[in-house]
Amino acid sequence: MSVFIIAEAGVNHNGSIELAKKLIDVASKAGADAVKFQTFKAEKLVSKNADKAAYQKETTDSEESQFDMIKKLELDLQTHQELLAYCKTKNIMFLSTPFDHESIELLDNLGLKIFKIPSGEITNLPYLRKIGELNKQVILSTGMADMGEIEDALNILINAGTSKNNITILHANTMYPTPMEDVNLKAMNTIGDSFDIAYGYSDHTLGIEVDIAAVAMGASVIEKHFTLDKTMEGPDHKASLEPHELIAMVKAIRNIELALGDGIKKPSPSETPNIVVARKSIVAAQDIQKGELFTGENLTIKRPGNGINPMQWDKIIGTQAQKDYTKDELI
Repeated sequence: MSVFIIAEAGVNHNGSIELAKKLIDVASKAGADAVKFQTFKAEKLVSKNADKAAYQKETTDSEESQFDMIKKLELDLQTHQELLAYCKTKNIMFLSTPFDHESIELLDNLGLKIFKIPSGEITNLPYLRKIGELNKQVILSTGMADMGEIEDALNILINAGTSKNNITILHANTMYPTPMEDVNLKAMNTIGDSFDIAYGYSDHTLGIEVDIAAVAMGASVIEKHFTLDKTMEGPDHKASLEPHELIAMVKAIRNIELALGDGIKKPSPSETPNIVVARKSIVAAQDIQKGELFTGENLTIKRPGNGINPMQWDKIIGTQAQKDYTKDELI
């Protein structure tokens, strides 16, 4: 089972379909399995007087309301259809996170097989129930949540009709960027073990090492924000990977997948020829006459490893030489 890598374009298209397509190109070239956008109606998502997050105030116009910031980043139905079709030509899965009931319906009508629930909706019972009723594959992010909240969300999804086998829970931290000391990657395994469920990691740290570590710790899904350029205008660019970093991350994850192997400890095909070269055998330390007894003085242990295994040392000592040996000859 290969790690499912979601390249999160999010709102980094800045409302431009051309930019969105360029992001799809980058994700496809990097070898990600899916590219993910966000589907929302600003009117349904935030009230007109809702404040922006501190990091959003730093990365966007602080005078602008959260509503006005988000309104510019909305994608309409036609744009969704166009991006979905474009993803097909680029051989990458189109995903989007819905933020309201209308958006859930829009994505369902587009035939999406996987529904991604963002951290902010984990306590939204009607929303969770609506997604649960679709009986699709669900990926649930858990930023800001504790174990009790995850359990509640899980129960709602399952009771609404989604099989537990179709749910993957992502450990996440919603701070952009996440400080290393707040990542708490071991909590990802706690989630997997406690709920006996597939797990992964949605990352907002700077860099790619935490994603690679998550794969080594058993993550089956990795989600990571990316952009064309970190210095672009908009809330999430600064904490996103640039194209070369996304390529490096995917490559590293695929290498780690290969490196994890099957868990059985045995000589690998590539190192088997080294056994003869690197291991040692019992050899004559000096010339030995036929009939002489083998002792610790007239025997020693040297390479190569194609003679008697030195583990047999105690059995050989004290026995008679069956022939003459010259110094360094294999016994």
